[in-house]
Amino acid sequence: MSERVDVAVIGSGPGGYVAAIKAAQRGLKAVVIEKERLGGVCLNWGCIPTKALLRNAELYETLQDAEALGLTLGKLGFVPGRIVERSRGVAERMSKGVAALLKKYKVRHLQGTARFLGAQSLQVEGEGGKTQVLQATDTIVATGARPRALPAIPVDGKTAITYREALALTTFPKRLLIVGAGAIGVEFAYYFNAFGVEVHLVELLPHLLPQEDAEIAELLLKSFRRRGIRCYPATGVKECKLRKGRVEALLEGKGDPVRLECDQVLVAVGMEAQVEGLGLDALGAVLERGYLKTDGAMRTSVPHLYAIGDVAGHQLLAHKASAEAEVAVAALAGHPVAPLDYGQIPACTYCQPQVASLGLSEAQCKEQGLAVKVGRFPFLASGKAQAIGHPEGLIKLVFGEPHGRLLGAHLIGPDVTELVAELGLALRLEATAEEILATVHAHPTLSEAVFEAAGVAYGLSANY
Repeated sequence: MSERVDVAVIGSGPGGYVAAIKAAQRGLKAVVIEKERLGGVCLNWGCIPTKALLRNAELYETLQDAEALGLTLGKLGFVPGRIVERSRGVAERMSKGVAALLKKYKVRHLQGTARFLGAQSLQVEGEGGKTQVLQATDTIVATGARPRALPAIPVDGKTAITYREALALTTFPKRLLIVGAGAIGVEFAYYFNAFGVEVHLVELLPHLLPQEDAEIAELLLKSFRRRGIRCYPATGVKECKLRKGRVEALLEGKGDPVRLECDQVLVAVGMEAQVEGLGLDALGAVLERGYLKTDGAMRTSVPHLYAIGDVAGHQLLAHKASAEAEVAVAALAGHPVAPLDYGQIPACTYCQPQVASLGLSEAQCKEQGLAVKVGRFPFLASGKAQAIGHPEGLIKLVFGEPHGRLLGAHLIGPDVTELVAELGLALRLEATAEEILATVHAHPTLSEAVFEAAGVAYGLSANY
């Protein structure tokens, strides 16, 4: 026998569970199918537990500077197992929170693996091979992504690991090679370095965080090197051999080749969509660069089939997935929708100093032939940043000429992932530098740096 539902959602991450709840709020009968833990990668093995780990690293660094703050402490140490335990506890609470939300909105959770029998028919296999069939008017694929493999470095989960194993390490290596300096790579580089691990960070592209503004990335590189992180931009891993619990690697870049011997290697070269095993080939679903191709309403090439989140490409970000969930549900419910403007979705990296951005970079504006004015305000000139002991970094704003409209924002420094929302609102509302300057910012705050950067762009800052 089969069950009929209005919306079936495959995957329960920030895209999937939000889509199911939004469908239920519109009066639709929704089901979430999840093969692992509610909340997906983000809540269980990604965004949330890594932020818990990074908080421990930040606090440990702060306590090491206690004397500079006029504080006296006894012997300072750390227990990796308890750090991981706290992180897992946070993830567990968040996963339970998703379960509570689904129950609140009467969304049924099916534990199991889904496979399409047809465009509007799904088979769900649960524990012990027990199966059931769903007839769904519409289906949303939100299966996320998994770590991209490097053929030269076979992951064994012990000597060669991905972020999932790194999250659970209760014994830290003495020397760690990280291959890939995107958000995952730099966050783990900061985390392990804070606890005394000798970190070697390799990036094939010209700078760390390759998707970020080059000036911001250069500031992060300098900061990491001051911390003792060995960084190798524009460098590839020519060889990597795993020998009896150690890693032997040969790095090749602009200078002489570098030979390294480390205890472990963390492969962080990006993610790829999880589309295998769903039966999408039989439906004729079109993939583009390995991701499900969608239109502005998140529809795939198959009628009644939608895709959101990492599996649909673009930025692989949790908040992007949630925003796409809103679009997809509105579309399948028959409401008019406006396609997402992916240029207005903020990117955030939670190492220290933090990095955040949205909109166009200065280089992208030049490539498009746009006339711009750029304002930079360093946190060194911020009273609040000085007071909290974190005067590192800057705010960089890009305004289009002749009207002064905000086109892009690029931030590095203390808590900038919290500051970027103001600039996201400004970008969406097509705010100008004049309007930012007409908005009174409280003093002393870090957000004043946004105000001052706008002033610097037009020679109107009284503080720089």
